[in-house]
Amino acid sequence: MDKASFNQIYIEYSGLVYNLCLSYLQNIEEAEEVTQDVFVKVYEKHGSFKGNSSLKTWIYRITVNNCLDFLKAKKRVKRFGFFTTLFTENQNERKGLVDFNHPGVLLEDKEAIEKLFNQINELPDKQKTALILKVVEGMSQKQIAEIMDTSEKSVESLLSRSRSNLKKKRSLIEG
Repeated sequence: MDKASFNQIYIEYSGLVYNLCLSYLQNIEEAEEVTQDVFVKVYEKHGSFKGNSSLKTWIYRITVNNCLDFLKAKKRVKRFGFFTTLFTENQNERKGLVDFNHPGVLLEDKEAIEKLFNQINELPDKQKTALILKVVEGMSQKQIAEIMDTSEKSVESLLSRSRSNLKKKRSLIEG
């Protein structure tokens, strides 16, 4: 891939990738890091892109997978957090979303958004992915199915289960 082609892809998709990363990670620095990793992967793997889906779908799939991989790695580190806190002080590590700044989130909505994302973060990966792509990214079930490489029926089921799980979590908190 030549530099001009890559620059055009970056200009067209970097905002989408960053916002999706931010929705997953709720941390600006981590979202920037994963966004950079996504575009490194896009550059390295562009030759293997077969065109079975749109370039946008392919980039979304890479982004979702990178976000999930990042979160899994972060969980592994947290398991051994006792040791890491002995040797490092990581100010980016947060229990909540204290410094969460997502485009379009008003200051007065920040507390409600924090609670919602904390609940979304507890969902299984596939439910979380389907919900973020539907609600935050505004995608159709067909687009989500393409990105997740599954059927529209499966996406419908994932969305239904994620909403049901969120309702249960809300009733436990409020009740």
